[in-house]
Amino acid sequence: MQLTIRNLTKTYPNGVKALQDVSLDIPTGMYGLLGPNGAGKSTLMRTLATLQEADSGAATLGDMDVLKDKDAVRRVLGYLPQEFGVYARISALEMLDHLAVLKGIPAARRKEVVDALLQRVNLWEHRKKSVSSYSGGMRQRFGIAQALLGDPKLIIVDEPTAGLDPGERNRFYNLLSEIGENVIVILSTHIVEDVTELCSNMAIINNGRVLYDGAPDAALKQLEGKVWEKAIAKSEIDDYQQRFQVISSKLVAGKPIIHILSDTDPSDGFRRAEADLEDVFFAKISAGEALEG
Repeated sequence: MQLTIRNLTKTYPNGVKALQDVSLDIPTGMYGLLGPNGAGKSTLMRTLATLQEADSGAATLGDMDVLKDKDAVRRVLGYLPQEFGVYARISALEMLDHLAVLKGIPAARRKEVVDALLQRVNLWEHRKKSVSSYSGGMRQRFGIAQALLGDPKLIIVDEPTAGLDPGERNRFYNLLSEIGENVIVILSTHIVEDVTELCSNMAIINNGRVLYDGAPDAALKQLEGKVWEKAIAKSEIDDYQQRFQVISSKLVAGKPIIHILSDTDPSDGFRRAEADLEDVFFAKISAGEALEG
């Protein structure tokens, strides 16, 4: 099954163009949607999750029209938003059972399904605790459990690892990787590491536009031999931004390390750096903003 998106547009009443002719082909497996906060990722996710309307365009999941056959899509959809509400005093077991009822899972199968999901996300030992008492990582694992109810064909996960510690993030990566073997999983994030670790296909979006669509390896190949780095003083940043195409700057031991794009050796003390997906991200964002300007 494939999710096909063609020319989706959405402009909010305040004039913000959240989606501008977005077209993507998303196959089975983990698909990363990478972009800064406010890029349009959540608008796209909410549209695909049938929670809001697009102004124009089309989206199909197999033979289903995502924008028109909303009930059919919801039957095969699992959705984990950035934040989801929980009842303060209801246990994870009770809450997941309640959600299974809403999902239409027959009573004869419900206990088996709920128990199996809690074990799969490693929450069985904590099933009698309220979800509101869970750590961030445990709550996200519960979110995946509820998203898996009903054997979905499409799972949408919006900013899932924000706020998780490294151990929780790794456990979440492993769980998502396992799920992504058989269904379409769209991972919307601004964290480059999430896409690097998990996704075989990706898109970069900013200001509602798709700036890149393809495999991470292909994106890295585009920058091969073109990324250069140098340690500079903080007071020199503005000067270097004037003279070079600076795509990123980060502090290492209190000193800025800048990455620039150049087809040839820029000299001036720069050394060639091995491009990573963070360089791809910043280079695409920088190029997109230059076009917008």
